[in-house]
Amino acid sequence: MKYFKRKEFQCKRCGLDNMQKDTLLMLDKARGISGIAFQITSGTRCDECNLKAGGKTDSAHLTGHAADIKCEDSRSRALIIGGLVEAGFTRIGIHPKFIHVDNSPNKVEAVIWLYN
Repeated sequence: MKYFKRKEFQCKRCGLDNMQKDTLLMLDKARGISGIAFQITSGTRCDECNLKAGGKTDSAHLTGHAADIKCEDSRSRALIIGGLVEAGFTRIGIHPKFIHVDNSPNKVEAVIWLYN
């Protein structure tokens, strides 16, 4: 990877790292396209961290197919989302403070959603 270190994607509590290679390569590509730094706030999560984060029981974070990227302004949000879409991601969640992205093979429907 050109833009990331694997450590950025480890579970914050236990260090679990099961990030999928295809997810990492797509994120790296999206970062290059976007032209701005991505601060990863969540990658792999263990069950305990997923529960604390309010993640669903079938969260793509548990299988290493997801990441959350810190984002708090409209310009960065547009650049990041543009890069993610161009890199091939079709599942994007938008929160006022982060962008969730995943490529879970179990969730193939293309969606963009908003967090409350």
